[in-house]
Amino acid sequence: MTTETQKIALVTGATRGIGLETVRQLAQAGVHTLLAGRNRDTAVAAALKLQSEGLPVEAIQLDVNDSASIEAAVKTVAERYGHLDILVNNAGILVDDTSLAPSQQSLDTWRTTFETNVFAVVAVTNAFLPLVKASPAGRIVNVSSILGSLTLHSQPGSPIYGFAVPAYNASKSAVNAWTVQLAYELRDSTTKVNTVHPGYVKTDMNGGEGEIEISEGARSSVGMALIGADGPNGSFTYLGEVLPW
Repeated sequence: MTTETQKIALVTGATRGIGLETVRQLAQAGVHTLLAGRNRDTAVAAALKLQSEGLPVEAIQLDVNDSASIEAAVKTVAERYGHLDILVNNAGILVDDTSLAPSQQSLDTWRTTFETNVFAVVAVTNAFLPLVKASPAGRIVNVSSILGSLTLHSQPGSPIYGFAVPAYNASKSAVNAWTVQLAYELRDSTTKVNTVHPGYVKTDMNGGEGEIEISEGARSSVGMALIGADGPNGSFTYLGEVLPW
């Protein structure tokens, strides 16, 4: 059960990794958090584990690449809560072949990457936007990456100079661009939309080759999800530090 003042959040791609930890940390902050996953059974199992720790977590089935699934999830949230305070677009994939040069990546790799990392983010956001606007202080957090920074990719000596996973990189640049556009649309409202870099996190996506733990990787998303009325809108940050576009 939720109280009238308890915030409601939904995190996509939340059955493992950064998404799961984002759910945990939001719930630890007292937010009733919907743990969204493509497979309902997997989502339920993850939610039950967090519930056993006394956290206000609920499973919801949501395949971000399936319009019917998105529609069903929106309907569920609308019927149960009537609004959504926080939407964290966390789901994402990296399918570039790191042994190939940028021009050698298949067109299918580009299409598959953009379907999940860009088009699904737009679809999920637009579908939930009326519910987020119904919140007195809606927050949308798009999980991007420093690899989306065109400035750093073109700057010799930067941490990501020459880091060639082009479809993934470009998809995150597109997420950043979408964030700026939506932030402008919402500039005169109480809803804020921002994009974050989680850090180089040890996750399944990169085979565990990261510099920081998953618990640290979720902090940027959680921090931005919980900003107050004086918080940023249309920003690209890592733990509150502004990153170059």
